[in-house]
Amino acid sequence: MTDLTKLTIAEARKGLAAKDFTAAELTGAYLTAIEAGNPALNAYVAVTADQATEMAKASDEKLGKGEAGLLEGIPVGIKDLFGTKGVHTQAASHILNGFKPEYESTVTSNLWRDGAVMLGKLNMDEFAMGSSNETSYYGPVINPFRADGSNANLVPGGSSGGSASAVAAWLCAGATATDTGGSIRQPAALTGTVGIKPTYGRCSRWGVVAFASSLDQAGPIARSVEDAALMMTSMSGFDPKDSTSVDMPVPDFAAAVERGVKGLTIGVPREYRMDGMPAEIEKLWQEGLEWLKAEGATVQDISLPHTKYALPAYYIVAPAEASSNLARYDGVKYGLRVSGKDITDMYELTRAAGFGREVKRRIMIGTYVLSAGYYDAYYVRAQKVRTLIKRDFEDVFNGGVDAILTPATPSAAFGIGDEDMANDPVKMYLNDIFTVTVNMAGLPGIAVPAGKDSKGLPLGLQLIGKPFDEETLFAAARVIEKSAGGDFAPRRWW
Repeated sequence: MTDLTKLTIAEARKGLAAKDFTAAELTGAYLTAIEAGNPALNAYVAVTADQATEMAKASDEKLGKGEAGLLEGIPVGIKDLFGTKGVHTQAASHILNGFKPEYESTVTSNLWRDGAVMLGKLNMDEFAMGSSNETSYYGPVINPFRADGSNANLVPGGSSGGSASAVAAWLCAGATATDTGGSIRQPAALTGTVGIKPTYGRCSRWGVVAFASSLDQAGPIARSVEDAALMMTSMSGFDPKDSTSVDMPVPDFAAAVERGVKGLTIGVPREYRMDGMPAEIEKLWQEGLEWLKAEGATVQDISLPHTKYALPAYYIVAPAEASSNLARYDGVKYGLRVSGKDITDMYELTRAAGFGREVKRRIMIGTYVLSAGYYDAYYVRAQKVRTLIKRDFEDVFNGGVDAILTPATPSAAFGIGDEDMANDPVKMYLNDIFTVTVNMAGLPGIAVPAGKDSKGLPLGLQLIGKPFDEETLFAAARVIEKSAGGDFAPRRWW
């Protein structure tokens, strides 16, 4: 029998339907892979083997009766930001030590409704703050890719590094992830996987630990465009418990994958051609445009003039919302508590011990920009810039452009503990240079593997779409996936 963990979700669904193997066998193969590989990769912070076995058994019964859901029997990993009833949910932070919620997030509820099987909770940057998955209380996640001729460990990107690493290393068939400024697309690009950040409001945020509420959006990371479309169909949908959830029907995203790009206009923003951009990123971008043109798309130069302000505005808005959201973690009701001489002392000691360095940095930035003397100078101005960024995209889309193609990241994966990044937070923040605009404007964006750098490491391209037009993104991403045609699987070393 083929190694079951190497099957895509689409292939596994066919195999289960044809009774080539059972959901229990598929789940067992993944649990064995996790046991063997997770000590080296650190992608999972909790493995729910017993629960997975029970869920797989229930799926086999449904498959036997012909009552299979969309993802019946498909084993998935869940980012530690999603509330899972009775199961470890700590946002990879010490401050939520021992927390197991009494509720289930809407996104995971949707997956279980459709028959998906939970393998466990995936590592991430603490409270989703990071671009390398090095800020987790549980230690860094390791990228399954290594540079040619090197044994050095590389970052998988962040904050959804555990999701990307687990999918790339065959430790789950697909994974949930979240994207506040690039946290789905950047790790997908660095691990040769596909990641889509849906339009803001497409997936419910209810039961997901909040970072920056006006930017956060859940989405899938998977091994192929079709797999990402299948997962997103299940994860999406209106939720009255989330006031930002949009009440509109969920399309069959997988049906749009092979639609092609004939007749589409693809925009190329001149502002994304940055000074010092590596030649291989520029070359890959050009190749992507040629692939889309070869399939019948028209390419058009466009301008998004406020792009240069996106990163600084993002790093005001996101920390401001984070400082407000994270005020609730005080040691009183749940999680870590460090005793003090009085309640104020207990708050201070708990937060000092419970939050990591990057989270503290962002809380302090956020508290500063929201403080009385600086609110207008920073936060209000950043929100005005955000409106201008959104308007740039609206002008382009109203002008006949169907989707926009850009690089996904400014480079391939870098080393764990990279001194330049560690000593200069701004350099780390620049990893989000191509992705934050999408969150600021609430648009959908997909990262798809498109090539490799000179050291054999994966590089991705990003497609940005109109609000709630993820179908066009899946169709265009599939063209790139087919045209790139490369093998984006890591060489096994773990």
